Amino acid sequence: MKTKTLSTANFSRRSFLKSLGFGAATAIGLPVAMQSVSAAELPHIIVVGGGFAGATAAKYLQMWGGIGVQVTLIEPNENYVSPILSNLVLNGQKTTDSLTFGYQDHQNRGVRILHTSVSSIDKNNQTVALSNGQALSYDRLILAPGIEFDFVAGHDENKVPHAWKAGVQTNLLKTQLDSLPAGGSFVLTIPAAPYRCPPGPYERACVVADQLNNVRGLGASVTVLDENPNFTVEAETFAAQFARYGIAYIPNARVTSVNSEAKSLTYSVNGGAEQMLSASVLNVIPNQKAGQIIFDAGLNSGNWAPVNPLNYESTLASNIYVIGDSQGTGQPKAGHIGNSEAKVCADAVLRSLSGLAPDPAPKTNSACYSPVSRTEATWLTAVYEFNASTGQMQLVSTENYPYASAPSTRNYGDMFNWAGNLFDDTFG
Repeated sequence: MKTKTLSTANFSRRSFLKSLGFGAATAIGLPVAMQSVSAAELPHIIVVGGGFAGATAAKYLQMWGGIGVQVTLIEPNENYVSPILSNLVLNGQKTTDSLTFGYQDHQNRGVRILHTSVSSIDKNNQTVALSNGQALSYDRLILAPGIEFDFVAGHDENKVPHAWKAGVQTNLLKTQLDSLPAGGSFVLTIPAAPYRCPPGPYERACVVADQLNNVRGLGASVTVLDENPNFTVEAETFAAQFARYGIAYIPNARVTSVNSEAKSLTYSVNGGAEQMLSASVLNVIPNQKAGQIIFDAGLNSGNWAPVNPLNYESTLASNIYVIGDSQGTGQPKAGHIGNSEAKVCADAVLRSLSGLAPDPAPKTNSACYSPVSRTEATWLTAVYEFNASTGQMQLVSTENYPYASAPSTRNYGDMFNWAGNLFDDTFG
């Protein structure tokens, strides 16, 4: 039987408060030492971004920090639509409503929720300016802004969806696919790694091919242009599935421009001559980079934010941490590992507030199910551990159970349990 626990740091709320001198009784009531401390005097931790990384960080900071901290979550949207399982919206097995989560449980735990955005960060004075005109000071700031896109010339996402941020874009792509005619064509492009959810594009190609041809019987062609030299994950498995569905796969293909009106694009293979390709439905997933706030605050090196993987503190600014898709540790960019990173970061932040060093050997876990049809999915997981000699997180183990390396109906059923546990651990 598979074990699908969501990793947590080993520093509990009781341990944190005890380290502050409040004693074990703190776990069940307000200690005498705290009765004269106003909320304004408590350490203030601001979390920016309410996706898998940010929402998890805010939840666990409040759970573990308890009455010893103030936690504020800043997220412009009142709800978050999960990219996980969103490819199943395209074949009608899920809806975006069923993948939408709010922050009421965070509020019930004591997290302050502000539905606004950060306009600037003053790193010297440790304040953030908000688009609603407020300014907040922080003792620790955690940034989890997700990804932004590098659009090529001519790419209008309102006409040629990427559907790589779930919600409106997902529904737009579904509408276009639902209108695809018999004998039509679907073209999907995959950005250069790293990008959010490494197996996601390959998964999408399989789900769409199955829906168009096996379910609807359209006899449609499916073509994948991959900017990478090969499948970035589960290469043998996805290669076999592409052959099964007759998906045309073109590696080393870089998109150079898009004609959003004509649903066509130009691309080159290995830097060669440009070629043009048109489609009934065109799904261009752009290259990706850290959220804009990372660049605005000068916290980037190239496209991503360099951090110390022991605690996810920026190497370019003190008391600012970056988790999730924007961090540049080399770990995958995906919801499950963002959840895992958030717990390591929350643990380290709470330790730092009482003068303690971070856990010297943190581990994170990246697990993923990938549906390849209406009834089958693959599964894999990987564990990363801090390597003191390199100062980086390194892959220390992968696990594929005998029935997990290939698509199976058992994996398909387990996928919903895994996702449900992750959703609850993040937003519940």
